[in-house]
Amino acid sequence: MENMLRVSSSPHFRSNDTTRRIMLDVIIALCPAAVASCVIFGWRSLVLIAVCIATCVLLEYVSRKIMKRDNTIGDLSAIVTGLLLALNLPVDINPLIAMFGCLIAIVVVKQMFGGIGMNFVNPALAARIVLLVSFPGPMMHWVKALGAPKAAAIDATTAATPLAAEPGTYSYIDLLIGRCGGSIGEVCAIALILGGIYLVIRKVISPIIPCVYLATAALMSLIVGLDPLYQLLSGGLLLGAIFMATDYTTSPVTKWGKVIFACGCGIFTILLRAYSNMPEGVSFSILLMNILVPHIERLTVPRTLGYVKKAKGDKK
Repeated sequence: MENMLRVSSSPHFRSNDTTRRIMLDVIIALCPAAVASCVIFGWRSLVLIAVCIATCVLLEYVSRKIMKRDNTIGDLSAIVTGLLLALNLPVDINPLIAMFGCLIAIVVVKQMFGGIGMNFVNPALAARIVLLVSFPGPMMHWVKALGAPKAAAIDATTAATPLAAEPGTYSYIDLLIGRCGGSIGEVCAIALILGGIYLVIRKVISPIIPCVYLATAALMSLIVGLDPLYQLLSGGLLLGAIFMATDYTTSPVTKWGKVIFACGCGIFTILLRAYSNMPEGVSFSILLMNILVPHIERLTVPRTLGYVKKAKGDKK
């Protein structure tokens, strides 16, 4: 009996990973960027983060109740969405605008498509784009960071982002430690890199997408005549490559699919930065590639084990 062969249906390999554990790891990985934002921009960053998280959790609870579905606030995904959205916003944005973004992310993009795992684009990313199109003024009003260079100042309280500033305004050190204008979670490159390393070590994300995304963006920068390192450290590129392009639901599952997806993100990001009328292109690039994911996976699906391709003319 001990040597009996037991036959059962798949899955045959089981993992201890749960949605809650994965989301908790993402929250931990985002903590350095959140802490850095509070140091750089002050207490208003903490308020913005708290408002977005609380609103996302409340909206998820209420919407699930109204739709008569089992509640999912315990999986922590609403907290991740709220935290990501907050880190993609200017520190002085009106809280009502931020709450409207939470409504778009949780209710429209996530719950109306069936909940976690059913959305075709990243909820926080889609919400940021809606806010950027709907409220361009508040979404592009950047508060001067602590210790930012005087050359970057627009007036006493605001400053230009690295991508909109004159060449030479910001040094690489400024970009690494966050002495520049921008959304609260994108300015400190070191904090984002630390979070990415944590996620790779914990095997929450594969390094394929962020590494290929950044490498492609660097190569495209060289081709169009931009400083590759400056482009990688500026704007939302690191935040997008590490935390948004790697979203399980909206990125390919195949190895070559990940490569194609990341290459597309990198190409479109730099093309938009170089030739569009907006300095940033990360959000729109990832959104476009999210839409193409089903086609990418269809083209890169591995051949079934044991499958023999039929010869031409073989009708059997």
